[in-house]
Parts: sequence; C-alpha cells; structure tokens
Amino acid sequence: VQLVESGGGSVQAGGSLRLSCEVSGFTYTKYCVGWFRQAPGKEREGVAVIDRDGSTGVADSVKGRFTISVDNAKKTLHLQMNSLRPEDTAMYYCAQMSGGWGTSICLRLTYINYWGRGTQVTVSS
Repeated sequence: VQLVESGGGSVQAGGSLRLSCEVSGFTYTKYCVGWFRQAPGKEREGVAVIDRDGSTGVADSVKGRFTISVDNAKKTLHLQMNSLRPEDTAMYYCAQMSGGWGTSICLRLTYINYWGRGTQVTVSS
C-alpha cells in the first residue's frame, strides 16, 4: 500500500492550495480514503473523506472551504483548499481507512490503516 502526497506549500490567509495523493497497492473503492492533519502539539484531525460508496464528508472546521475529490483514472485523491486560515497550518496526510459505516465514522480516524508521509501546509496571516 502506498499513499504519496504532494501540493503543500506556504500561502497567505485567504489563499488556496490543492493537495494530491497518488494511491497504489489497494482498491481504493473498497475503503474509505481521505485526509487528516496534525499541527504541532495537537491531536490529528480528520479533514475530508470519501467512503467506499462515494459519499463525501468534511470536518465542520473546513466546511464550505475544502472539497475532496477523486480522479478514478489516475487513482489520485485531491483536496481543494480555499479561503485558507492560519489555523489550517498543519502537516496533511492522505490515509486509507476501513469504511462502509459512513463518512462521520471515517472522519474520526478510528479505523485508519495506512497513511502517507504527509505534505506541509503553512498559512500566514
């Protein structure tokens, strides 16, 4: 199983970034896949997920600003992040989770199986 993130960087508040995650080694339609983040000194937080039925879910903290999508042909997961805020600063990870119980369960990261090395997002005020 491999999940390789890219697209992080530094932006000013209000800016946008698009993260990508190339997945391989598993059939992602059989799992919940998505993004979580972790800032220094804080617990990891589920950000956005796609469950195996294609339903999507995002955390309340990013609702209306972040959108998750998947390119089936390229087996790539994307996270479009708009209206970024300094509190969005964190390492962002792509993850595979056991799914089928709904996006709210996926967002809790309870059944996380694999994750990538992460990509850093820094938002300055």
